[in-house]
Parts: sequence; structure tokens; C-alpha cells
Amino acid sequence: MAAVFVTGTGTDIGKTFVTAMLVRHLRDAGRPVEAFKPVMSGVDPANIARSDAGVLLTALGRATTPQEIDRVAPWRFAAPLSPDLAAQAEGRSVDFGKLVDFSRAAAYGRGTVFIEGVGGIMVPLDATHTVLDWMSALRIPVLLVTGSYLGTISHTLTALHVLAHRNLDIAGVVVSESEAPGASLDDTVATIARFAVPIEVIGLPRVPAGEQPSATVRSRIDRFL
Repeated sequence: MAAVFVTGTGTDIGKTFVTAMLVRHLRDAGRPVEAFKPVMSGVDPANIARSDAGVLLTALGRATTPQEIDRVAPWRFAAPLSPDLAAQAEGRSVDFGKLVDFSRAAAYGRGTVFIEGVGGIMVPLDATHTVLDWMSALRIPVLLVTGSYLGTISHTLTALHVLAHRNLDIAGVVVSESEAPGASLDDTVATIARFAVPIEVIGLPRVPAGEQPSATVRSRIDRFL
């Protein structure tokens, strides 16, 4: 897999956690890898190292310098809103054509390239385009990240239906264990997998920051890569 788009069923679902984990996994295996988070909202410049782009750069083993942040996350907005509204609050906008061009150029990088989306698959980027349109323009495999919270099964199956309707190649589903109450991670994975055949579905238990999941989970992750 040369490039993959990491998307989610919603915001704060675990996309960056999963992307950073995949980056570290490939680096540990000695494989070349790149990661980008082209669009970010809710960005605090004084705490950029803890932003999604900062987390990805740390996973890549790179410093969170202004130059590196600009390289991986060129569209950044302060308000914690959807990109269209966050940009509007600053008198700016996301140029969809330039975003697609940037992402296509990034996808041709050396090794495996992860392009992490923003929010969920239907989050607006501007007045007429959503993240789904962004993925459709790129036509690269999509990795869907979801949670184990109550309601996630419906959200996940709905997202898969929408992605399939756009004829997108779904690389797999990662269920990132939620803190919010719901069914067990194993039960959630089993139920989603039953309805998502033949798509690969794996569960990712919560682990302390900076630690890798178990060898069993990492071996399952290799199926996506």
C-alpha cells in the first residue's frame, strides 16, 4: 500500500492515535513512512507540539518546528469548529483544489504515506465540499477509525455504506477503544465485522501514551499495510 487516507466516524475518535501508532509500527520495522494532517482546526500555536500534527511529527521522529508543521499541516485554524466555519471566522477558506493537489503530491512520497482527514467523513471543508469529496478526489484506500462507545455500530456501518456508495477502496476498520461506556471492545468488533464482510475489522485497546499495542494487534495491523 503506497498511500492511505485515515478517516473517522466523527471527531476525537482516535484518528491521530491510530495514525501515529501505524507510523511507529512501520518505523520500528525499518520501513519508510510519511504522515500528513493537511487540515486542522482548534489549533493553539502556543501548544503546537500537542496538536495532531505535533503528535504525527513525534511519531515520525521529527521536531515540531514551524517549518515541519507547515509541511505536514498547511491549513490550520484556531476555532474548534468544522474547517469551513473555522476558516470563515478568520476571513479565510480552504481552497479545495489546492488541498487535493497538495494531498496528491504527498501521496507520491517514498514508502507508505498516511493522509489523515479532519473530523468525520461528512465534515464540510468549504461551502460545497466535504471530507468525503476529498477522499473521492484522491481515490486512495481509506482506513476508517471508529470507537467502541454506545451507538458506534450504527455510525460505523453508516460510514461504510457511504464510502462504498462512492466506490472507495476500504482498507479496513480500526475500532479504537473509547472511554465512553458501551459494549466490550471484542463484542463491538465482532458485531461490526459480521455486517462489514469482507472488510477487515480489528480492535485497538487503549494503551498508555507512547506505548505500542500488543504483538497480536500489531500483527493484525500488518494486514492493512
